[in-house]
Amino acid sequence: MALADGGVADAVASGEVLDAASQGAGGTRPGDAVRAALRRPAGSVSADRHSAEPGASTGRPVDPVADGTPAAGERRPAESGGVRPGDLAREALRAARAEARRGEASGSRAARTPAERAVDAVARAGAGDVSRDRARAVRQVLAGAFRMPSDASGPEPQPEPDVESGVAAHVPRSMAAPARDGDHRRTFPALAPRPAASRFAETWWGNAWVAALEEGALDAKRLARGRSYAEQGSVDAITVTPGLVLAYVRGSRPRPYRVQVRLRTFGADDWERFLDAAVERPAHIAALLDKEMPESLAECGVPLLPGPGDLDPHCTCPDRGHPCKHAAALCYQTARLLDADPFVLLLLRGRGERELLDALSRRNATRAARAAQERDPAPLPGVRATEALAARRLPPLPPPSATPAHPEQPPAYPSAPGGPDAFQLDQLATDAAARAHALLATGHDEIGQLTLWQDAVRLAAARPGTGLTAATRSLYASLASAAGRTPADLARAVAAWRQGGPDGLTVLEEPWDPPAGRFDRARPLLLAADLPAFRPWRNHLTHPRGGLQLRFGRDGLWYAYESEPGRDDWWPRGTPDPDPVGALTGLGGDDPEEP
Repeated sequence: MALADGGVADAVASGEVLDAASQGAGGTRPGDAVRAALRRPAGSVSADRHSAEPGASTGRPVDPVADGTPAAGERRPAESGGVRPGDLAREALRAARAEARRGEASGSRAARTPAERAVDAVARAGAGDVSRDRARAVRQVLAGAFRMPSDASGPEPQPEPDVESGVAAHVPRSMAAPARDGDHRRTFPALAPRPAASRFAETWWGNAWVAALEEGALDAKRLARGRSYAEQGSVDAITVTPGLVLAYVRGSRPRPYRVQVRLRTFGADDWERFLDAAVERPAHIAALLDKEMPESLAECGVPLLPGPGDLDPHCTCPDRGHPCKHAAALCYQTARLLDADPFVLLLLRGRGERELLDALSRRNATRAARAAQERDPAPLPGVRATEALAARRLPPLPPPSATPAHPEQPPAYPSAPGGPDAFQLDQLATDAAARAHALLATGHDEIGQLTLWQDAVRLAAARPGTGLTAATRSLYASLASAAGRTPADLARAVAAWRQGGPDGLTVLEEPWDPPAGRFDRARPLLLAADLPAFRPWRNHLTHPRGGLQLRFGRDGLWYAYESEPGRDDWWPRGTPDPDPVGALTGLGGDDPEEP
């Protein structure tokens, strides 16, 4: 078999792999031992194999077919310039597949892994004298030698059949390493399959990415196949770093392909222009925070979105198309990432999201501070202390308006059912106009010092005419009720008010003891006028037969009162006079007002 010429069989025959297996956890790892065997030069491998040939130690004839010795006229790989480790590994896998086909025919070894079948083939081809226990140790060493690393936790997916050979292969669930993410490295989980649509991207910037891919592609069929891969979810987790998009894409073979798409990053000058354009309008920053890309920001003079030919794909598949279907699938899925977050595009250009937002915040604060310095400071409201404390002379007051000759007559208030009395409102309005006129002319309001009873008497006395008419009786009843008196008391008080004003009302209601002097000289004066001797009581002088009375007020005037004979019902009469005899002059002509 051709495997006998490879480094794996020689390493097994020479005991290197078995020595690594025997070291276990305390020495070299099993994978390291196998990789060391694959890296051995062809010359040393041939020498070791020759020293380990069965015929060299036992003297038995060697079968060139079983031992892997080339026949006559056949060139060994070492003679043609050296053996590559990859060639040896492929020869080992081919031998394992052939052994699997033979095992399926017999039905006894179909469940073995490719590594176990490879070890059995090695043992039969070049290590026939190795015991069964040592072959089992080799199988344990090679069991995980060709397994790809997986950072994802949990159970691994079921193997998928190889289209070419029909052999199941181990495929890890994810190739990503999200624990290593940072501001300049972001890992996105595999996107779910999606139904076919006319437009793969939804945003205008996502469609611009797709347009750059399709316009720069050389084969439309590869694009269609790559789009189908993306729609079926064949793209594993995607890792984005500055200038690079990386993912593993599952194709027709069991082992996924490693795909990269490169994009030029921005320099310092490009970022300066981009940041200046972003802070120039607050709507740009608000749109970025809402995961949107304004067209005015993308067209700020910096080529933010890629154009045709800017995307540089690389894939480990043998297809040399530009791009291959695996790279096209990754580009289509990247457009979906750009739809959800435009900061992915900015990360591809060289700046992470946190770094970019911090730069925009600082630049925006600097711009605002510079604008505030360029503007003149706004004047503070109020008056400066120097102006408030400065000596100044106030302008003179304007001259007062001319006082009208008399108060105007208030407008008539129409009567309404259930409303206030029109007559009483007219009285109150007229009185208010008179008081306002007096206050404007003299600057004093003497009525403001009156009590409620005195003000009620004043309002009743202001009603012109004599006698108690129907309108007057209504007014008297309202005023007396408000002051807590009777209409008869109000009528007597009105007569006193008309006789002497507030002093006359005081003489009516407040008796007092006058001092010696004028009150004592009043009786001789009355006797000299041929009048009888009046009886004194406090400030009162009463006729001995009744009917007449003089009251001495605090203002020094005499007030005359009359009453019906035999009754003590005194009503003010006449006008006050400093002479008691003059106060009695003219009495008896008018009847007192009665309620």
